[in-house]
Amino acid sequence: FRVRGDSVEIIPASREEHAIRVEFFGDEIDRIREVDVLTGEIVGDREHVAIFPASHFVTREEKLKKAIENIEKELEVRAKELKDQDKLLEAQRIEQRTNYDLEMMREMGFCSGIENYSRHLTFREPGATPYTLMDYFPDDFLIMVDESHVTLPQVRGMYNGDRARKQVLVDHGFRLPSAMDNRPLQFPEFEEKVNQATYVSATPGPYELEHTPKMTEQIIRPTGLLDPEIDVRPIHGQIDDLVGEINKRNEKNERVLVTTLTKKMSEDLTDYLKELGIKVAYLHSEIKTLQRIEIIRDLRVGKYDVLVGINLLREGLDIPEVSLVSILDADKEGFLRSDRSLIQTIGRAARNENGRVIMYADKMTKSMQFAIDETYRRREKQIAYNEEHGITPTTIKKEVRDVIKATAVAEEEGNYEATKKPSEMTKKERQEMIDNLETEMKQAARDLDFERAAELRDVLLELKAEG
Repeated sequence: FRVRGDSVEIIPASREEHAIRVEFFGDEIDRIREVDVLTGEIVGDREHVAIFPASHFVTREEKLKKAIENIEKELEVRAKELKDQDKLLEAQRIEQRTNYDLEMMREMGFCSGIENYSRHLTFREPGATPYTLMDYFPDDFLIMVDESHVTLPQVRGMYNGDRARKQVLVDHGFRLPSAMDNRPLQFPEFEEKVNQATYVSATPGPYELEHTPKMTEQIIRPTGLLDPEIDVRPIHGQIDDLVGEINKRNEKNERVLVTTLTKKMSEDLTDYLKELGIKVAYLHSEIKTLQRIEIIRDLRVGKYDVLVGINLLREGLDIPEVSLVSILDADKEGFLRSDRSLIQTIGRAARNENGRVIMYADKMTKSMQFAIDETYRRREKQIAYNEEHGITPTTIKKEVRDVIKATAVAEEEGNYEATKKPSEMTKKERQEMIDNLETEMKQAARDLDFERAAELRDVLLELKAEG
């Protein structure tokens, strides 16, 4: 904030470009205005403004004094421990760092990394369960866990990952041991807070299967689409066979996904297909969100006919134009060729009425057999339902959105033209693009299109990082 005469200008942490100017007449507020921070231009008058703390660790002075006393006691004990172990450098480091943080807290009520003192600020016992968003929900709240076979192991692994990182900081005198109590929930703690949950997954994991008294299957699609047919072909000559299949799909203006086992194989295959004149892109983990959305969009509008990947062509990839998914080396058992991975990959071809999957393998593994049996079990039910209700499967009609302004597509003509990429833009052009995206993101949020708003938020974060 800044004070100018009888005016106080408050700059919220969430919107640094605009400030709230509160004009006083004596001790009373005379007027509230929103102004541009840089130019001082008045944006508009405001009747009411809600100002939230920049950090949720802001606390009252008497509580802060008590917390500081507790931190000082812990510092004294920890410094003695380190000196007794002859770790003089670490002892000096923890004293210097903590005393600086305490000085900032006394003067400003805040310090960088204040969350590491959250146990003291909330007066919790060592090892006590931290407060989370779930504590604010009513008793009858429902948790929806999407792609639960991936999400639940991530929740389970959060605590250990966080603890391993913090342990190093504590051991080397960068943080007090109480910093380890600013942590994610352990899985049993998470379970205690969950009153009722719905797990959603095409491939439920062991936890969901064990804890679900009754599983509900959603096999029938509103479009009548069937799970794809699956061919198993020998590995010998798999690339030549794949090229032939790609050419067949090109004639029908359909797209192909190819999943490989290694990064090198993906790169080599991409280079080989390019030499043959096939429009191909390689999707890998080093590609940022912004580029990934762009590549998938380019595939849909026909700039590419083939997408090659390793582990990204799975959950959440919804491309109706894809009619063929090729799984190379499908018989190499492991994480990438487990029954769950195979079922998820097969599902990428279930958005098109001509969907087909080709597995290249020299032997039938248990995972392959399970995935094939499961796919055909679902397919039989879908066919029976369609015949009974006279439904003809139709490919999903999904508009190709302008995800970012860096790509402009004339949908009617199917003509593709790329304007400048963010990395090639001037600072002014990038700022204009960020402003446009922010407007679009806020409009999407107002329209309750939260998926779109989240996509745009990720794009914005990357653009700002590049700037």
